[in-house]
This record gives sequence, structure tokens and C-alpha cells, in this order.
Amino acid sequence: MPQINDLQLKQLVEATLFVLAKPVSVKALRDTVLADFTVSLPRLKAVLDELVMEYQERGVQLVNIAGGYRFQTRDSLSEILQTLWQEQAPKYSRATLETLAVIAYQQPVTRGEIEAVRGVAVSSQIIKNLTDRGWVRVVGHKEVPGRPALFATTAEFLAYFGLDKLADLPPLTDAESLAAVFSGMKTMPETIEESINE
Repeated sequence: MPQINDLQLKQLVEATLFVLAKPVSVKALRDTVLADFTVSLPRLKAVLDELVMEYQERGVQLVNIAGGYRFQTRDSLSEILQTLWQEQAPKYSRATLETLAVIAYQQPVTRGEIEAVRGVAVSSQIIKNLTDRGWVRVVGHKEVPGRPALFATTAEFLAYFGLDKLADLPPLTDAESLAAVFSGMKTMPETIEESINE
């Protein structure tokens, strides 16, 4: 296999991430665009870490998100840059946000389990909207009579909300259960609600 020097590797990785909109894992980079070169995962990770540092103070940053890397604008500039987009992000109903929160915090979860936490029925349209948006998918079926579908969040969900992994979700304290959140005793963690309705 041909060799690639550090500068060439850095340029190729930077260009690849620049043209891709979705996060790309270290392994995916090595197995696709770098497949013709001898590049170890530690060497590639070192190049990515270098790029992350170089872009740290710029208007565009390289971030590790949803198990991969992607370029995105600085959070502090989003309000100013928002004027460039004509299309407004859709607003989601409280029922949709609650359903998404239950799935995110308790996955994999059935529709019946979502309804038990929320205390009300979950419409098929809510599940369809979350699935169509790419935030939720069926990951299997529970081994009980009727074999209800099990729902979980996706990598698209993580990427949209700026999370690398589910453990990065804002924690609920012991006193703050999802049922308490939905009964009005507490509100949904602000960072999630703000991200969804921006």
C-alpha cells in the first residue's frame, strides 16, 4: 500500500470532512477515503485531534459528535447566521417533545411504556413524525404477547442535538423522573427543548 505523509493525510481528512454533512467515524474514514493508504487508527485519530485544536477558535469547528467527526459553525454564531436560511425549523408539540424525551431517556421502549410514563395515549402521527425526521427507529420487538415494537433514538438524533453519545443527555436528578417532568412539576431540560424548537 502507498504511504501518505502527515501533511497529505491532514489535508485529505480535512477535505473529506468538509464535503460531508454527516459525522464520519475514524474507522469509516480509514476504510473509505484512506483505504488505499497505510494509515493506523491512532495516527488518524492524532490528525483529527490536531484539526480539532486548529479549528477551536474559528467560526467553523471540527467536532466529535454522534460517534464521528464533522465541521459545523460555532454555536455562538448560529443566531446571526440564521438569517441566511429562509426555511424555519418546524415547531414540535409538547406531546412530540415528551415522546422523544421518553424514548431518549428510557430506550428501547414500547409505545405502551411511553404512554405509561406520559399518562396519555401516543398518537401514531407522533411516532411517524419522529421516525420520518430520522430521530427514532424501531430496533426490535419486545418478547411479550403482541410483540410490540421497541423504539430507540438514532445517530441522526445525536447529531441534531450535538451529542456524541446518549450519556451526554442532560441528567435527570433522582427527584426528577420523566413522569414528574410531564406532570408539570418540572420542565423538560431546557437545552433539549431549546435545541428542538430553534
